[in-house]
Amino acid sequence: MGARTGSQFLDGLRKTRREIWVDGEKIADVTAHPKLRGGAESLAAHFDRQHAWADECLFTHPDSGQPTSVSHMIPRSHDELRHRHAGLVRLSEGSMGIMGRTPDYMNMKFAAFASAPGVWAGADGRNAQGARNLVAFQRRLAEQDLSLTHTIIQPTTDKRTDAKLLGNKVTVRKVGQTADGIIVRGGRVLATLAPYADEQTVYPGQPIPAGATEYAVSFAIPLDTPGLKFLCRDSAAAPGADPFDRPLSSRFDEQDAFCIFDDVLVPWDRVFIDGDVEIYNSMRQTGFTISMTTQSSVRALTKLEFAYGLATRMAELIGDHAPATIEMLGELACYVRMTANALELSLEQAAPREDGVWFPRGAPLEPLRAMLPVWMPRVAEIITLIGSHNLLTTPSRAQFDDPGLRPLIDEMLGGADGAAADDRAAVFRLAWDFVGSALAGRGFLYERFYLTSAARNKQMLHQRFFDRTRSQALVDDMLSRAC
Repeated sequence: MGARTGSQFLDGLRKTRREIWVDGEKIADVTAHPKLRGGAESLAAHFDRQHAWADECLFTHPDSGQPTSVSHMIPRSHDELRHRHAGLVRLSEGSMGIMGRTPDYMNMKFAAFASAPGVWAGADGRNAQGARNLVAFQRRLAEQDLSLTHTIIQPTTDKRTDAKLLGNKVTVRKVGQTADGIIVRGGRVLATLAPYADEQTVYPGQPIPAGATEYAVSFAIPLDTPGLKFLCRDSAAAPGADPFDRPLSSRFDEQDAFCIFDDVLVPWDRVFIDGDVEIYNSMRQTGFTISMTTQSSVRALTKLEFAYGLATRMAELIGDHAPATIEMLGELACYVRMTANALELSLEQAAPREDGVWFPRGAPLEPLRAMLPVWMPRVAEIITLIGSHNLLTTPSRAQFDDPGLRPLIDEMLGGADGAAADDRAAVFRLAWDFVGSALAGRGFLYERFYLTSAARNKQMLHQRFFDRTRSQALVDDMLSRAC
């Protein structure tokens, strides 16, 4: 089939009877319920966007010959990397980078996974069947253009013991097997996009200790698999709100969920790893982390560009040209330029792996994993400071439509240089939805932790990723001069 349309995506959701709970209610049709409909429609627009920008967002799949999303591409040249990058940019623009887990995020990961079947099989081929299952799944993922959710983090119940993992009876683990497959039980977080996914995936995230064989599982199953349940966080979707009043909340709540595996049977042909800790801990060799970071950085750049444009428009509408405001706008411009430069350098320094699969260079993007969780909250703070009380003086659509109020609003709540009151209100309502609404609060939490915390990423950069050879050589050179 190749790249799906939005209507095909929605039809697929309607045909799946997944167990989704939102605010204490079990949702029968995620495409129609007021708390989920806006997100479903935005994801449908994501699929349609592939076709609207087909030259950038699609490629001809070498196996099926069908037009396929570039996010499924396993690049084998620098030009293909550039093509994929252009498509990712276009896709991120659909939600202005606010939806962090659009389907291209998981597609990129599984393309990287499937590019290295030898890693999944193990050096001696002991998991050859699991590797074949993984490759077959990724091919079906691309050919049917499925939407995936994932859970890679164990629930926090007691930080004093959670990290030991062994003996943990809460997180996902294998508890048995039958002639048909393995049985898994436990909980995982955080299944972002769960109401809008076709399949649930479990794959290696953080390394696990030796001997934790029952926790070394990886698989993918349909969302309507018996025993699979999703408890979503409180909705931030502003059901029934006019898009003028809640332009982001009414569209872009992608949802997050606690995923429960209640003795779920995973068929053998859906199992990628079954109890092999060494293979489970070797997934960095597939290149999935740079693929994940690339997609996330592209998405973040679009969000930064959007925020910079929004903050600039706000200042213009209230005639704010104070030095402090100009400085804050310049700070936003720095975040945009540094992120864009890192992405461009990563592409420019891309290279093929020994098997001919191309990857962007990871080193330029590693600092972004540490700094974006710091920059994004600062972005929200800057928009709040520029907006000030003006964020709270924003008439609603209903107030503009009232014939008695409209003349007064036009008289007293216009903007600088003759800007119309509804234009001013539209911008400041957009800003409030970006920094002050329930969706904004979720976005704050997401940006702080979606690629682990800033502190952890800074630690890893220093301990594992950063080449200190030149830095140490400079210190040694200077010390040698003092002798």
